[in-house]
Amino acid sequence: MKILVPVKRVVDYNVKVRVKADGTGVDIANVKMSMNPFDEIAIEEAVRLKEAGIATEVVAVSAGLANCQETLRTAMALGADRSILIETDAELQPLAVAKLLKAVCVKEQPQVVLCGKQAIDDDANQTGQMLAALMNWPQATFASKVMVAGGKATVTREIDGGLETIEIGLPAVVTTDLRLNEPRYATLPNIMKAKKKPLETLTPAALGVDVAPRLKALKMAEPPKRAGGVLVKDVAELIAKLKNEAKVI
Repeated sequence: MKILVPVKRVVDYNVKVRVKADGTGVDIANVKMSMNPFDEIAIEEAVRLKEAGIATEVVAVSAGLANCQETLRTAMALGADRSILIETDAELQPLAVAKLLKAVCVKEQPQVVLCGKQAIDDDANQTGQMLAALMNWPQATFASKVMVAGGKATVTREIDGGLETIEIGLPAVVTTDLRLNEPRYATLPNIMKAKKKPLETLTPAALGVDVAPRLKALKMAEPPKRAGGVLVKDVAELIAKLKNEAKVI
């Protein structure tokens, strides 16, 4: 069984994101970049399935600038067997990424696409669902437990009311939640081995996919700073402030 794991290069989660002065986007100049944390969880789960003898190959795929090779090398250091980079300098929105992944799925024929539920830069939470729709495959989102056997996957999902367990046929798309596992650290020997693992480079044109943006961000701005709290003498003063100053009642 082949597992395809999409990974995204994002601003490191420890970095405080700053909006550009002109409001056209986020300033990523000289900012530390890393693999999207949810995608790390997906890689870890795929590698665990391989170690359990369920999967035979784990393929990592990313789309974006040439720098995404670093993210793919990290994925291979964590246990992926090989990787594919769809190199483009275009702004990639969720639908474009889903179309690129569909083209890769047609080419690679994986039985499972295991991806993070969302990226921490845009928090779109759309790509996995869009890919499932484009491929006409069943999907299981927000997975906190995955079991694969007999051509089916049993997935425990995180939902608002608690947990939901569903069974889907393969091939399928599964998106990972935080509680699925704890990713391992890449060891130095595996980092060195990753440098020799195959990394294939493609382009959107070679896959026959138009990645032109369909949405335009008009402006980005940081949220307003919260004002400091105040002490009130009694309930009457609190109600007066809520009514006259905060205007929430």
